[in-house]
Amino acid sequence: MAIPHPIPDTLADLIAERFKALGEPMRIRILDHLRDGSSSVGAIAHAVGTSQQNVSKHLALLHSMGLVSRERQGNAVNYSIADQSVFDMCEHVCGSLRRQLGEMQALVSGEASR
Repeated sequence: MAIPHPIPDTLADLIAERFKALGEPMRIRILDHLRDGSSSVGAIAHAVGTSQQNVSKHLALLHSMGLVSRERQGNAVNYSIADQSVFDMCEHVCGSLRRQLGEMQALVSGEASR
């Protein structure tokens, strides 16, 4: 489904909010950890090297954006990816970074051979 052109203001705001949610490196690391399956706040905090309080704050935002879901199991809450398309976006960005890096390496190699 193609996005409308021009993009309506409301849709532009929603898109910007999604990018803002993904604009924090810790959130990317949390999402990457959840790629392997559901996990508790404590396990995520240990895996990404930060406090449970920090992870909870980021998970709350990711949950409000619909990117992660949560399921209570007794006293614990496990989080999982709710929107797999987030990884498609990451793949596009990584592909773009690879191309840019290749172009920069070619420029540096060309400059060094002069």
